[in-house]
Amino acid sequence: MTQTTEAAVQTSGTEKQPGRVHRAWFVAAVAFVTIIGAAAFRSLPGLLIDPLHDDFGWSRGTISAAVSVNLALYGLTAPFAAALMDRFGIRRVVAVALTVIAVGSGLTVWMTAAWQLMLYWGLLVGLGSGSMALAFAATVTNRWFTERRGLVTGILTAASASGQLIFLPVLSWMVEKHDWRPAAITVALAALAVVPFVWLLLRDHPADVGLKPYGAQEFVPKPAPVPGAARRTVKVLFKAARTGPFWLLAGTFAICGASTNGLIQTHFVPAAHDHGMPVTAAASLLAVIGVFDVVGTVASGWFTDRFEPRRLLAVYYALRGISLLFLPMLLAPSVHPPMLFFIVFYGLDWVATVPPTVALCREQYGDDSAIVFGWVLASHQVGAALIAFLGGVARDVFGTYDMVWYASGALCAAAALMALVIRRRPPTAVLAAA
Repeated sequence: MTQTTEAAVQTSGTEKQPGRVHRAWFVAAVAFVTIIGAAAFRSLPGLLIDPLHDDFGWSRGTISAAVSVNLALYGLTAPFAAALMDRFGIRRVVAVALTVIAVGSGLTVWMTAAWQLMLYWGLLVGLGSGSMALAFAATVTNRWFTERRGLVTGILTAASASGQLIFLPVLSWMVEKHDWRPAAITVALAALAVVPFVWLLLRDHPADVGLKPYGAQEFVPKPAPVPGAARRTVKVLFKAARTGPFWLLAGTFAICGASTNGLIQTHFVPAAHDHGMPVTAAASLLAVIGVFDVVGTVASGWFTDRFEPRRLLAVYYALRGISLLFLPMLLAPSVHPPMLFFIVFYGLDWVATVPPTVALCREQYGDDSAIVFGWVLASHQVGAALIAFLGGVARDVFGTYDMVWYASGALCAAAALMALVIRRRPPTAVLAAA
């Protein structure tokens, strides 16, 4: 019935005409603000390691294991969330996800054992955050835009960094001055505050308001809900896994996650604190990374619309690896110019890899690209989870993070080479070969 009505709208010529600003940009703005509000939970794990170690006596390896569960589920949930958005709509999935994040973060206030940290922060927040992952941004971009997709992907990816910029200084101040529990409550309230915003303002598809996607020449009817979301997600995985580009994209993105979320976001604050830097100063440096992440990611989206994404990825990973090799020499009790240069440089490169990776998924896998990107993102988070755990274990065993910085730099060099190996093939040829 829905498709029939939309077809009638198209043929009768009564399709609503966009004003000076296409509705797609308003939808992108809603998604941007939503991701900012949900970014509070991304800002907290690195601030919890030392306080939880001091409060409960848990080892850093144990605490990092809970963060690893969170990061892994963040990735593994993403492809299923993309399929669920096709089945139930973006609004419903995102609203439920934000509520789950709020419940998980709020329950950590009453935990007394490590398994509860695994359950609340690892499982619940991990599942909720996975549904708010970059697959959400990819789904919005694919549905609402046919032009400027790289730019929009960059803007929505930068939203997470903007949220980090907003929340990190506040949460670090709370942790240092008022304990970690008020910070956990703040995360819960921030997630809940975004729910009505999503429900009232976000729309699933341009056809819902009688519009063409931005840049489209023809009206695109809203697809019927796709049943069997889990089955479709797994089917797309098996189909993509028979192609070489999938494994190269998954491998490079696993290293991306290992060198950002798993390493810097989780362990930079405690590593800097090991060298005598105050927690608030270290957290402020992470927030500065967020500032330049916005610039770098939006610029990367612009570049992706104009340049070969494989070469962009190779450059991004190579520069990131070089910067990590210098980090052990830069950590000190106070902030100095070389450290600021690292922060700016690393911030520009933080998630600049996302727009070209999304573009390559779209090129190779067409209509299934959002789900394929969800699986590629899963590899990103598995890599992040592995390094988050191993980083904590390395700190417990060696008393320093130096080995982890060097190993991550070498992995980034490998990712640069992998990106160059990806062959440019049209999606029909790739899927036909599968």
